[in-house]
Amino acid sequence: MNRSIAFLLLGLALGVSPVLNAADAPVAPAASLPGQSLYHLQVTLTDQHGASVPWASLRGRPQLVSMFYGNCHLMCPLIIESAKAVQKQLPADQRTRLDVDMLTLDPVRDTPAALAEIAQRHRAPDEWRFLRPAEGDVRALANLLDVRYRFRDDGSINHTSVLVLLDAEGRVRARSEVQGVAADPEMVAAIGAVLDGR
Repeated sequence: MNRSIAFLLLGLALGVSPVLNAADAPVAPAASLPGQSLYHLQVTLTDQHGASVPWASLRGRPQLVSMFYGNCHLMCPLIIESAKAVQKQLPADQRTRLDVDMLTLDPVRDTPAALAEIAQRHRAPDEWRFLRPAEGDVRALANLLDVRYRFRDDGSINHTSVLVLLDAEGRVRARSEVQGVAADPEMVAAIGAVLDGR
């Protein structure tokens, strides 16, 4: 079976719309991951320190994930602050067992140095990862996370503002539409359930 067909079947199995420009991305062996795991997509990102972070390497710990871009001055700061608020609502022992990952929609402008500046400006915890996919991988990751986006003529990006909870195997366990900086109590409860193994 060629890679294009394999990627199409994977996308259908995950319930997302496959993206043809990411069809050549290798796929992890199905037996090693649950069928609904988002970590079947094998792409590598770069963090705010310039280190390579394979997407599948996030496996093993629950993740709170979102997509944003650095030149956004309205919703993206709210996404970051909302994630901070959710994390602060967790008991200390749970807080240390949840990773937070912010993936940029704009890898051309959001270089590792720019991501480091964003993390510092927003006083993000040191352990948070601000991640930059390769330009050709953004759409595939957005599809997996069900984030819709489009670039506008002025350089801004219209996009879904959402926090997504992945369990340790990369399955989506909860989604929270970001509408402000207050923590969504349902997301906090969902994170607690995942961390408690429920």
